[in-house]
Amino acid sequence: MRPATLVRLALAGSRTDTARVVLTALSALLATLAGLAALTVLAIEKPAGDAWVESEQYRNALLREPGLRGGTAFALLMLMIPVLALAGQCARLGAPARDRRLAAIRLAGATPGQVTRLAVLETGMAALLGTLVGLGAYLVGREVLHRPDAQGRLALPTDVLPSPAAVAAVVLGLPVVAALATALMLRTVTMSPLGVSRKAARERGPGPWAGLLIGLGLASFLAVRPATYQLKGRDELLGWLVPLLFAVGALAAMIGVVIGTGWISYHCGRLLRRHARRPAALLAAGRLMADPWAGSRTFAALLAALIFGGGAAAQRAYFATQDQLDREQNRLVGVDAGADPFYLSTMDLVDAAVAVAVLIATGGLIVALVEGIVARRRAYAALVATGVPRATLSRSVAWQALAPAVPAILLALTVGTVLGRGLFAEVSTGVSSTEICDATAALCGDPATREQYTRIVYTPEIQRAVAVPLEQLAWLGAGALAAVLVTVGVGLLFLRASTALDELRMT
Repeated sequence: MRPATLVRLALAGSRTDTARVVLTALSALLATLAGLAALTVLAIEKPAGDAWVESEQYRNALLREPGLRGGTAFALLMLMIPVLALAGQCARLGAPARDRRLAAIRLAGATPGQVTRLAVLETGMAALLGTLVGLGAYLVGREVLHRPDAQGRLALPTDVLPSPAAVAAVVLGLPVVAALATALMLRTVTMSPLGVSRKAARERGPGPWAGLLIGLGLASFLAVRPATYQLKGRDELLGWLVPLLFAVGALAAMIGVVIGTGWISYHCGRLLRRHARRPAALLAAGRLMADPWAGSRTFAALLAALIFGGGAAAQRAYFATQDQLDREQNRLVGVDAGADPFYLSTMDLVDAAVAVAVLIATGGLIVALVEGIVARRRAYAALVATGVPRATLSRSVAWQALAPAVPAILLALTVGTVLGRGLFAEVSTGVSSTEICDATAALCGDPATREQYTRIVYTPEIQRAVAVPLEQLAWLGAGALAAVLVTVGVGLLFLRASTALDELRMT
């Protein structure tokens, strides 16, 4: 098959195929913007001299201080996780219709390898279109947002660009990753002229092996502080060991929570089948047990955002406790100093990033639920034809979404909070002494009189445990649950059209 023919067939399809390509391209666009923004932060050049000299050309301390740029870039990269998960959900949109189209192409004489390359090319081209548009939007936005203030300082790092190799890695790497992921998902698919078939699902439910990954992630975070104390002074070793522990711990915990959702879904189905008496709950139980990994696929992006949000809540609680302790120490020595808003205002930006990630994950949830309803429309129509009320099917869809979502949300928030508290469990201050001059500024400024009005105030060592941020965690959980409820509501709008009896005559 000639390349031109492959491209023409990859661009063919129905409106559902067009929607899948557009949503995949949009996801790639958002991921490109997040990746290029992170690379731009890392591309800020350090001033000559001390490695910790601030870059005074920026108004925001997150960009001005070298020690904070790594965390800022990491937060931007974290936004790519829900976006890539959204891309994975969009790639499954209209899968049954695409399978029938691929089977027709096989019937016309194409080989299995050619059909696989066709599916891979469709995803890769959509992702490449999105990354190119994202690159254009980044370059245009860089020119539009380059507005120095009266002091010549910038709100964003629009004066620097990532290296061409880094830009190429993002713009070309994302389509390659998307194409490889498509090829990986098609490894269990057999495309024949008679249709598309997949390997049968496992008979038994998922094992609790995800707990090992979660334990590995927690152990990696808990090992950071002991490693820092034991290797104090060996900066070269700590320079790669600490980031490695962070990366391994976060990735292991995230994968563990996502995989663990499959185990939660299966056992929620078992509990519903054992104790439920209503048809809606029993239908949901059968579906949860038949495909427990659907929960992992559906909630992956949302759970990743909640893990990050739980860790951010723990860090905010640490900064709040530290600020409160500093103000108490200042009052002991007679200094009336207000709160330092820097770290707490920085956490406001992190919370905004978490909110954006949850919003993007909600889009992925909607796509996944609608795709599942549309893919099973003939089964739903058959149930309606046998006398099952549509209201029962609606309640079944709600049970199927909410039953695994609630424990999975609690698990994600718990893991994120424990990861954060593994680093920020307590605040401590050492013994210190401060000279206080109890006189006017003139007497205190005169060396001859200052000494007789000066006293030394000692402040004791204080250790204080950081409180668990229950209120912020409750808001995160409520927001995630609201996202699931909104998703269910949108999915039910498609359920009525998908249960029309005409669907039984569709091929």
